[in-house]
Amino acid sequence: MTTTLVPRWQLRAEFAIRLAKLYGTEVPAYNTLVDVSREVNEDFIARHGADAERLGSIDRVTAERHGAIRVGSGEELAQVARVFAGFGMHPVGFYDLRDASKSSVPVVSTAFRPIDADELARNPFRVFTSMLAHDDRRFFDADTQARLEEFIGARELFGEELLALADRSAEQGGLEPDEADRFLELATASFELSDEPIDHDWYHRLESISSVAADIGGVPATHINHLTPRVLDIDDLYRRMSERGITMIDEIQGPPDWQGPDVLLRQTSFRALDEHRMFRHADGEVREGTLRVRFGEVEQRGIALTAKGRDLYDRMVAEVDRRRREEQPDRTRVEVAGDVWRESLPDSELELAVQGLGFFEFRRGEAAAPEGPSATVRELLESGAAVAEPIVYEDFLPRSAAGIFQSNLRSEGSRDDEQLGTPYDLDRLSEVIGVRIADPTALYDAQQRASLEALERELGLRIEHAEA
Repeated sequence: MTTTLVPRWQLRAEFAIRLAKLYGTEVPAYNTLVDVSREVNEDFIARHGADAERLGSIDRVTAERHGAIRVGSGEELAQVARVFAGFGMHPVGFYDLRDASKSSVPVVSTAFRPIDADELARNPFRVFTSMLAHDDRRFFDADTQARLEEFIGARELFGEELLALADRSAEQGGLEPDEADRFLELATASFELSDEPIDHDWYHRLESISSVAADIGGVPATHINHLTPRVLDIDDLYRRMSERGITMIDEIQGPPDWQGPDVLLRQTSFRALDEHRMFRHADGEVREGTLRVRFGEVEQRGIALTAKGRDLYDRMVAEVDRRRREEQPDRTRVEVAGDVWRESLPDSELELAVQGLGFFEFRRGEAAAPEGPSATVRELLESGAAVAEPIVYEDFLPRSAAGIFQSNLRSEGSRDDEQLGTPYDLDRLSEVIGVRIADPTALYDAQQRASLEALERELGLRIEHAEA
């Protein structure tokens, strides 16, 4: 008798559900965030109808989550890559948070997620995963680095049984039911908050450098740092959470709210809450104390931008910073950004598509194709011979991630910018993981090109894309 394997996408969907239950138990305010997110989405659908689902069906958006975890070394990052591979999640994108904010955030990151469009449609669960750059002299002197390496090297985050099941799932595309249950049980438990006492003096030594470093290298195990639902109207979510008396961070990170298409990613969170934990002191006594590292984040996803579009986005962000610094110091970042967006970014999906600023999937429309050997994207879209459907941005923004980290820290920590930072990039982190990290822009580009090539075959003409 042949047993049907539980496919990786089903494992991934169940993993996300189990982590949500776990995190809701550990951080009850997260359950409120999920409830409010659901209300916001339902009301948005009621107001906007079918147009509300241009960036994903309501079923997908309501179920969607991204998690965040932190690990302390290359070995731990390589192991977590094996665990996530068992769920069909692959490393995508490189994010350096060390210089993305003024606070001390000594980590480099990638995100593990599905990469195929059909897998994303089934379940898009993703985990933003940060690794402590414990060899960066701007943050850690030689003695602290050595002790970090000893402390992290002595702990075990992922057992051999879990890693073996993960490898088996990755290799054969899923697991038999009994193995699947065990895999899910072990994987979920790996991210459960440990009740083992924390070394008080060591934790606070690291916290004086960086709260993020303390959360990674000062505790005996990793845990979910935040779990993020997706909403269709993050401004409405922010208002509703505040009305319920939940303290939110000062502003929504990422692009501003404006009249044009949503692009990339907007994020916000409620502030990290005091959590009671047990600390072991130098005299050997174990006493209760508090720490504040975990928070509830929420996101609103927009259209993925091309390399040309990201260059424009970066220039807009720089212009916002310049105006606030030199011309408008009394205005908020969000207010200034609204002006810059209206001046710089096309306010329609059609213009994002024809100017080559945003990524879209193109399919045949109801109108007849123009005659001739070729046509431009503009001609096809304006005539109705083609339809452009936005490709959702599935990834992250380092400045936004660092901004949320920073907004939830007790202090800015310390760093010595006279020292040289350790160089990290996508290639080096790929070597650390032992798996090639995918370039997210290349993934979106391949998806768009495939749709254009299919449309060319269907219409029998060459499509000229992106106006100069």
